[in-house]
Amino acid sequence: MLQTLLLTSSLQSLTETRDSRLSRRMSAIRVVQTQCLRSGIRSVSLVRTPVALCRAPFISNTCAFSARTIRMTSSSANARVNSLVSHLGQHTGKLLQGQVAIITGSGQGIGKAAALLFAAHGANVVVSDIDAAKAQSTVDEIEKSDGGKALAFAGDVMKEKFGEEVVKATIEKFGKINHLILNAGFTNDKMIHTMDDATFQMMLDCHTVAPFRVLRAAAPHFRVKDPERRENRSIVYVSSTSGTHGNVGQLNYAAAKAGVVGMNKTTAKEWGPFGVRSNCVAFGWIQTRLTAAKEEGASIEVNGKKVALGIPGRGKKDTANDVNATIDIPLRRPGEAAEAASAILFLASPLASYVSGQTLEVTGGRGI
Repeated sequence: MLQTLLLTSSLQSLTETRDSRLSRRMSAIRVVQTQCLRSGIRSVSLVRTPVALCRAPFISNTCAFSARTIRMTSSSANARVNSLVSHLGQHTGKLLQGQVAIITGSGQGIGKAAALLFAAHGANVVVSDIDAAKAQSTVDEIEKSDGGKALAFAGDVMKEKFGEEVVKATIEKFGKINHLILNAGFTNDKMIHTMDDATFQMMLDCHTVAPFRVLRAAAPHFRVKDPERRENRSIVYVSSTSGTHGNVGQLNYAAAKAGVVGMNKTTAKEWGPFGVRSNCVAFGWIQTRLTAAKEEGASIEVNGKKVALGIPGRGKKDTANDVNATIDIPLRRPGEAAEAASAILFLASPLASYVSGQTLEVTGGRGI
């Protein structure tokens, strides 16, 4: 009986030792497989087959499953990890210290709030706006604060050469580009049956064609092949819940902003291998001139023509303090420009270092 118990105990011990050893080996295999994939290795036999993995030229023949094996993965994978760690730093203080951001439409509203916030976090900001005076005003505020430097760039994003010109000015001033915040835009609302071709095309030109041109012009500064030369780089598209959910009277705007969501996903897939993150933020009701009453008289000049901004019929009864106006918003209020800017900062910062291809809805809970 005693011999039987001893034999049983020995067998259990051997089984546990074998299982433990196998578990450690498989764990090591998974780590190296992950490193292989991150390094761009696509060989099925190498990545998926343990035997091939053991015989791989960069794996030690004498300790295939030891800790040393994990350290002997490709140098490019290590370089990418080191690059990530270097710009992550501590998630406190100035999140964008020494980085450069182009923010279109940053003379007022959400764009201005983003420019001020980026500068407060140490970024050098190119303040781009169709209104030269407002662009310079934002720059003046930045320079009076304890933040990064700023450059005012006046221009119409819908002009064919705008993208090339703003990128050139940025490189001449700061020598690099880390972030593109594609924010410039406006609305021109009409019901479907009264909308002409020009009104429809105008929204596409502003919200899809214009960002595309900026993106294309900046491509050489984002498609960096050498991992050692990569910094924190991101694209943030600004969309709207009109693009993700639709909205009455905004077929043109909804079509354009839905296009932005698709552009974001494509950018994330094309430029992700270069370490570039691309994300989109879709705003709900944020207090700006675009969501104010149209009767207040805000307007923008496009191709020499005045375009009225705002929402028709939004009068005193439809204010931020009116319960009926915010009944479908769980937080029971519209958002502020500074809150919208915070979402943009998050997506551009190292806090979102593993977030890409996503559309973040900032709505106070509306639409859930």
